[in-house]
Amino acid sequence: MDRDPSENPLDWIRRELKQFVDAWKVSAGVDFWRDPLIACASALDPLLPRLKEVVDPAHAMPRDILPDAESVIVFFLPFRPEFGRENSDAGFYCSRNWGILYYTTNDLILAINKHLQHCLEEAGHKARVTPATHNFDEQKLVSLWSHKHLGYVAGLGTFGRNHLLITQTGCCGRLGSLVTSMRLPPTVRPDREYCLDKMGRECLGCVSKCVYGGLREDGYDRHACYAQCLANDSHFDDLPLVDVCGKCACDVPCSYAAP
Repeated sequence: MDRDPSENPLDWIRRELKQFVDAWKVSAGVDFWRDPLIACASALDPLLPRLKEVVDPAHAMPRDILPDAESVIVFFLPFRPEFGRENSDAGFYCSRNWGILYYTTNDLILAINKHLQHCLEEAGHKARVTPATHNFDEQKLVSLWSHKHLGYVAGLGTFGRNHLLITQTGCCGRLGSLVTSMRLPPTVRPDREYCLDKMGRECLGCVSKCVYGGLREDGYDRHACYAQCLANDSHFDDLPLVDVCGKCACDVPCSYAAP
């Protein structure tokens, strides 16, 4: 937890994140993830108010979470490719391991947030954590604190046609975030699109993976998407809540790396 004052503070947090994830995998006896990514945005980044336009008017701002917030930290936990391939090949429902991966990753994100909050507070700063999931309007099915949009603002990646954030390690993974009063150097946003279709190259592999009516060439039906997530939860009724699908993130060109 000690930090060299000359060290870039985001490098310190990156190191804490990786060490914590490595230790957590050992203690939990699971190894679903590759090395995490982390990025940071200023709490006053001019793109943030636009989330009230592109996501929802009720989308929270960093200083709604922490009144003296200076930075938003966003991290990405990329899944190991074998779990994406397994989910892609599982048929109509998601794979059982994909469901286990979902709730296990929720636990890990919660643990990461608590650890980073403790590190920041030990260093004399304030921090507030946010939920890994289910922080959405249940009628509109839009997030009131969108990790993927915050990840875009923070420079973690760009959006694919599957409405997921494509990072340098792909889109097959999960995001978490927290806000802090510590002023961190903002990450530079990518200078190109990571989605092949948005580059003008033929792809739409993610669209072909969705046979549920959620993802189409002409748009996205979030209600049809969520209906399939709930169907997967019902299918694996012996597991904790697994309202998840992920087919459009698995075994497509942007799954495990930025094309």
